Amino acid sequence: MSTAQELPKPIESLLNRAVGLPGPAERARLRLAGNLTQAEVAEALGVHRVQVVRWETGRAEPRQPHRQAYAQLLHGLAAKFPTGSLT
Repeated sequence: MSTAQELPKPIESLLNRAVGLPGPAERARLRLAGNLTQAEVAEALGVHRVQVVRWETGRAEPRQPHRQAYAQLLHGLAAKFPTGSLT
């Protein structure tokens, strides 16, 4: 039986891409709830600020390896700031 490390590249790529992200508006809401700037998020992820703008407006979707890290950030923020919570 194969382990995740032995998966063929196309399968690994599909699994990595399947990381769930909230919609663009929720991405922006979570960042703002955490009192984070787009520049701070971009720096932490190793991308340009304009990429975060595109992700938050729905003009682009993050790709690996940034998608996984961005998802972790957003899921952490969602746990701290659920919808409807006060910031």
